[in-house]
Amino acid sequence: MSLASWFRWNEAPNRISQRNPTEMVVETLMMELSWQIKQAEKQQRERENEYRKIKTGVDYGWLVSYPKQSYDISPGERLQLEDMCTKIHPSYCGPVILRFRQLIAEYEPEVQEVSRLFRSVLQEAVEKIKEEEDAKKLAKQWNTKNKTSLSLTTFKSRSKISPFISDIKTISEDVERGTQPTRRVWSMPEFRNAKDY
Repeated sequence: MSLASWFRWNEAPNRISQRNPTEMVVETLMMELSWQIKQAEKQQRERENEYRKIKTGVDYGWLVSYPKQSYDISPGERLQLEDMCTKIHPSYCGPVILRFRQLIAEYEPEVQEVSRLFRSVLQEAVEKIKEEEDAKKLAKQWNTKNKTSLSLTTFKSRSKISPFISDIKTISEDVERGTQPTRRVWSMPEFRNAKDY
């Protein structure tokens, strides 16, 4: 028995996870939410400590031990947010995170408000995705309508006109045949030589 089989040195290296892109988007966005909740808690504690320092004039911050995470969103709300995250296309994951961070920095929300802010960013992204899909559908419909109309015009232009099968009498035709031309009924007056009278 060889030791190589125990250590699995001869196996191919594991590839990147074969997970669904939607699962990766959900996981990434939910990790961002939990990280922002932790940061909001930290900022809230710092504000409370500053307020206590100003109020009492003494810093007892070194005595206080805080729990690692005291606020967590409810399971029902978490499921709703995860469901909304599944509607986000992987190409929108980065912009959604950037927009969420921008709003967090702008509003500096309380811990309880972070999930609502996250929900609003997700709704905004879903609406934008729907608008873009609708615009693509309209563009596609427009392109297919134009293609069919162009195909009809090309079909019409492909029909051949044969000048020799025409029923319209011309003067040159009469001259070529050597026959006497019939009286003209065209809009221009007929000119004759004086010897014809």
